[in-house]
Amino acid sequence: MPGILEYQSGDTFLHRAHPLVKLLLAAVICVGGFLTQSLWVNLALLALSIVGGFALGMGRKVKASLKGAGSLCLFLFVVQLPFVRMGRTLLPLPFGLRITDLGLRYCAQLGMRLLGATLPLVLMLGVTRLSDLTNTLVAQLGIPYRYAFVITTAIRFIPVLFVEMRDVIEAQTARGVELDGSFKQKIRLIPPLCVPLLVSCVQRMENNALAAELRGFYLRKRGSGYRRYPLSAADAPALAACALILIIAIIT
Repeated sequence: MPGILEYQSGDTFLHRAHPLVKLLLAAVICVGGFLTQSLWVNLALLALSIVGGFALGMGRKVKASLKGAGSLCLFLFVVQLPFVRMGRTLLPLPFGLRITDLGLRYCAQLGMRLLGATLPLVLMLGVTRLSDLTNTLVAQLGIPYRYAFVITTAIRFIPVLFVEMRDVIEAQTARGVELDGSFKQKIRLIPPLCVPLLVSCVQRMENNALAAELRGFYLRKRGSGYRRYPLSAADAPALAACALILIIAIIT
């Protein structure tokens, strides 16, 4: 799980594509899944992300994403299904609840939309260096460097927080803290787990802020980057795919 958002080197056409083109493709797949009303289009977009992930050599990331986001989608499916009252009743439940055909379709489509919005972003980060993404956001979209830096730093620190939390859990377990028990006992575990993590995060932020200031963070301008990212013919298939996905999502 900690390495799910890290860059994975490779020589595929998406690795060589323009960073903004990769960001646009991921965004179009996510937005297209919410624009379309067709269950089959949602399924096709999800299948496209899964097959594309394995083709890019990121099968481990795809499996981890499906396992993590799939658990959340399954939970939402089970919780929402009895409360959708539209459609023909398939199974009556106690307390006036029921399972309907439209409820099954709605909850299934919601789950596929959430999965379809997660996988493209994970794959985009897997084929794009965060430094390249930051530079293109600043140089070509005109986003102020401090905002682009905050976005990419937040993404970079998600795996770090997972590692920090794992270290805190192992340290507290070595001190004899019981992590299993009733719900009330787990509530009591919040201070011994969250306080060390919060202290560690504050220390890390202070060190990073000092390092950024020493490197002239506030002097960074739009043209300060030395790397350029011109569009090339290799980006044409990805742009064509963006247009096709968006058209299909709108008309279905």
